[in-house]
Amino acid sequence: MIIVWSALALSYAGMAGLCLAMDRHHGQVWGRDAAPPRRRGLRAGGALLLALSLWACVTAWSGSVGFVAWLGVLAAGALLVVGQLPYAPRLLPRSAALAGAAALAALAWRVAA
Repeated sequence: MIIVWSALALSYAGMAGLCLAMDRHHGQVWGRDAAPPRRRGLRAGGALLLALSLWACVTAWSGSVGFVAWLGVLAAGALLVVGQLPYAPRLLPRSAALAGAAALAALAWRVAA
C-alpha cells in the first residue's frame, strides 16, 4: 500500500514540475517567467518523477495492470495540481517537493526492507 501512495505522490510532484515549467503557471506562482535552464530542469525533474511513478505502479502490480493503474495515478496527480493551482499557487512548489521527498523516502525504505 505504501508503494501505491508513493506512486500518487510522485505523480503529483511530477505533474507539478511539468506545470511549473510552463511560463504561465511559473508566472502565476513566482511572478515572473522561467529562465530556459530552469524550465528544462523542471521538465526533466517532472519526467523523472513520472517515470519513477510508473516504476512504483509496475512494482505494486504486474506490468500490464501496473501501466493501466499508472494512467489512473497520472490523472489523479494532475487533478490534484489543477485543483490546487487556482486557490493556492504559492503552496504548490512546497507541497510538491514535500510529497516527492516523502515518496522517495518511502520507496527507498520499502526497497531496502
